[in-house]
Amino acid sequence: MSRDNSKYKDSLNRSLDFVAALGIADTLPSEVELTQKLGISRTTVRAVLSHLNEIGIIQWAGRTKTVLRKPKTSDYFAKEETLSTSERVETQFMEHILGGDLKPGTILHESEMVRAFGASTSVLRECLIKFSRFGLIEKEPNRHWVLRGFTQDFAIELFDVREMFELRAFRNLIEQGATGRAWQSLIALENAHHKIIGDIDAEYLNFPRLDEQFHRILMVDLNNRFIDDFFELVSVIFHYHYRWNKHDERARNLVAAHQHLDVIHALQVGDTEKASAKFQEHLNAARITLLNSVSWDTDA
Repeated sequence: MSRDNSKYKDSLNRSLDFVAALGIADTLPSEVELTQKLGISRTTVRAVLSHLNEIGIIQWAGRTKTVLRKPKTSDYFAKEETLSTSERVETQFMEHILGGDLKPGTILHESEMVRAFGASTSVLRECLIKFSRFGLIEKEPNRHWVLRGFTQDFAIELFDVREMFELRAFRNLIEQGATGRAWQSLIALENAHHKIIGDIDAEYLNFPRLDEQFHRILMVDLNNRFIDDFFELVSVIFHYHYRWNKHDERARNLVAAHQHLDVIHALQVGDTEKASAKFQEHLNAARITLLNSVSWDTDA
């Protein structure tokens, strides 16, 4: 398998997080269990295990996979390398309309964005169509795309739907119980959170990726195509807000990481009532963080 493959690189990073939650000399579960826990194919699992064996993180002998050492930062691929072409273009598009401080009504030219993003017309158009379905942009009869604006009302409406879906997903996690995939996958993220909190000055910029992983775990088990489609947009927009206002980025990422741990620790002891309450607290704080992270144009 090519090491240039973004999906493989993302799978490897998530596998490293999984191994980080284990102790030295612990053994990894079977390949079948790993495909379920990590949500990747068996072929990818084998490629990942082979790589972990090569770099000395595990010893893979037959069916036994023993942890030899903890993953280091240098073992991970950079976030940019784990993005697919479409994900990269979506991020560039958000940078273009938000970082460029574009106002509602601004005309967006496909040809200019293709050159600026270094993307094909088809990939860019797919990205634009995705955002147009939720009213962020609109195609005019003259074939220009027009920015309708990431207004405060748009953000509130989008968060309302996000909260509804995520609370449904968390109820599903509770219903599946402690042996469920989502429950176990969230608990497996404990060490990754401690890593960020323990070295927050160096690690706080890595939190958005962990935050996205935390919330995506909940969605996977719903197996709802409409929610999956919506969450792809949510992932781009709501995780991008971490870049909008820099002055308290470290502090708010630290608070959010602790909120995640509150949920994880409640699940570890089987306190579902507390876990649900802490998850609601986290969503409430995320809403406030979003609204405080943008300098809204009140005239929009």
